[in-house]
Amino acid sequence: MLNWNKLNILITGGTGSFGKKFIEVMLKEYHPARLCIYSRDELKQHEMLMGGFDHPSLRYFIGDVRDAERMRRAMQGIDVVIHAAALKQVPACEYNPMEAIMTNVMGSRNVIEAALDTDVKRVICISTDKAVNPINLYGSTKLTAEKLFVQSNAYSGDTGSKFSCVRYGNLVGSRGSVIPLFIEQRKTGKLTVTDKRMTRFWITLDQGVHFVIRCMEIMHGGEVFIPKIPSMNIMDLAAAIAPECEIENIGIRPGEKLHEAMISVDEARQTRELEDMFVVTPSHTWWKQANWSEGKPLPENYTYSSEVNTEWLTTDQLKAYIA
Repeated sequence: MLNWNKLNILITGGTGSFGKKFIEVMLKEYHPARLCIYSRDELKQHEMLMGGFDHPSLRYFIGDVRDAERMRRAMQGIDVVIHAAALKQVPACEYNPMEAIMTNVMGSRNVIEAALDTDVKRVICISTDKAVNPINLYGSTKLTAEKLFVQSNAYSGDTGSKFSCVRYGNLVGSRGSVIPLFIEQRKTGKLTVTDKRMTRFWITLDQGVHFVIRCMEIMHGGEVFIPKIPSMNIMDLAAAIAPECEIENIGIRPGEKLHEAMISVDEARQTRELEDMFVVTPSHTWWKQANWSEGKPLPENYTYSSEVNTEWLTTDQLKAYIA
């Protein structure tokens, strides 16, 4: 277990949905010595400060993950980094591919190199199910970011910085997700659905934050941690939010999948199953730190996909999440 109240923590993308919840949980439950919020939007930082995020341990850093020098300066004296900054809207990444690469790939490189240069002990990158067998640019950039984080343990060796990833599905209520969209569309009496068969993995912000914190505590370096979470069909989601609304089927958008996976068949060969999570361990023999004895291996041809999940979110459960 980490002694959080003696740690200096930095979170990139700290003004986002995940970042704000992470900071809230940290201040309430873990009481770190210093908690640095690194983001490029001064207005969101000001709104957070005026909205009650004014604890003495908080520090606000204006900066972009694209700026390597600023990233390095911000990490001086930092022990733990959570890399949550990203361009994550699929259509925006498709239309602005260079920007997606600059933030999600080159920005991840800057985080890694700054951590190596300043001797940060542990770094976790927040990834997504869209990084598995990606068909859009967003997923491709997050897959690349995962590879960068896992492989960068080669630069730090056995005693230097440790890098791992957390991969999960849709965050309930996060900005840009379908739930806020449906809530807004409910006012018009019509919801737009891309395909009635569509399924997705779902996790609450609180669950996501606590999972990341736990993974930070148990990481060896080089793993991709995946929580066991429920799936939900898009029509059940619509029924939970606006059962009285008309449904308009608008067709799958470019870069969108019918179902999402969090573990591919090929990854399953190097994955350990624990009670409440999966751990994808490094495939390279040169990295020995993440040789997990915990858990059990997965069966042949296993895949963890939203449409064949054994756990499903009910409408009542979703209503409780968004109440």
